[in-house]
Amino acid sequence: AGGDSKTQFLKLMEEVGELSQAILKRDDAEFYDAVGDCVVVLTNIVELYEIERISEARFRNTIEGCVNSAYQVISQRTGKMDNGTFVKDND
Repeated sequence: AGGDSKTQFLKLMEEVGELSQAILKRDDAEFYDAVGDCVVVLTNIVELYEIERISEARFRNTIEGCVNSAYQVISQRTGKMDNGTFVKDND
């Protein structure tokens, strides 16, 4: 425990590296563990960021709020899949 949003971001990069290794190795157990670890660290980042900025924040957010906010934007995007990657239409 402890740290701040910056140190937690570094931890997230470490976890993403582990996720990348699991994908490359096709290690199912490590894949699910790494995804879970990323979600936990992202949750910590949101909590710490909100605490650090509470005096400036107009509202408090949660990890669910962040996901919902991103979904609202992403769900409106148009584009196509190109070799397994979504390519947005130019607006």
